[in-house]
Amino acid sequence: MKTILYQLAAAISFFTRIPLWRIVDIPVEHYSRIICFWPLTGWITGGITALAWLGFSMFFPPILAIILALTVRLLLTGGFHEDGLGDFFDGFGGGKTKTDILRIMKDSQVGSYALIGMIVYYLFLVNTLVSIPREIIFIVIFVADPFSKLLTAMMMNFLPYARIQSESKSKTLYDKLNVGRFLLACLFGLSPLLFILDKRLWLSVLFPMGLVLFLFFYVKKRIGGYTGDICGATALLCELGFYLSVCLITRNF
Repeated sequence: MKTILYQLAAAISFFTRIPLWRIVDIPVEHYSRIICFWPLTGWITGGITALAWLGFSMFFPPILAIILALTVRLLLTGGFHEDGLGDFFDGFGGGKTKTDILRIMKDSQVGSYALIGMIVYYLFLVNTLVSIPREIIFIVIFVADPFSKLLTAMMMNFLPYARIQSESKSKTLYDKLNVGRFLLACLFGLSPLLFILDKRLWLSVLFPMGLVLFLFFYVKKRIGGYTGDICGATALLCELGFYLSVCLITRNF
């Protein structure tokens, strides 16, 4: 039990800005086994984002409430995944070979692909969330976050790491999930779906599932595996895919 709590604390400390490391001395070896708890951290980030939206929506227009709620999440995570998405756009937009892509993604400078890609991404994200019926936005935000992280964890589990450990930004290589940890990740990532009472919306999982399969084969072909930037990008793109699906279903079916 102590080992599990250490790994959970490591996951929260790694994927958010919550400073558990100030309270708990987390042995460094536990950071390699945090992937099964990544969807659970989505309960925290998704839950706080949903609560922020609920609070802001009482005082501000819908689009402003969404922007403020997303700002709260950025502060909570430190833009961890957004940094990966920007690097993903730069690397795969400007790189032709594996070496080029990996070099560009590791470069701290922001290129035109990242800038344009992030603008387009947030235009899609904000306008999609505003288009979802107000009465379900809270639960949709809460569901999308852990589910998208579950899909990303699955992709990581079946792809090799594309760099050597010394080139990793975090200097951590994650252990593959055994059956028990795989099922635990599925529990954390899928159980929030039970809070969606309109079962039609469960179909919203299909598009992000197809998207993660596309990204799996795309990055495997281009660079042979995943990186931390690709993981952050995949989580955010799958989350957006879930929102787009919910928007489509609620407006047309």
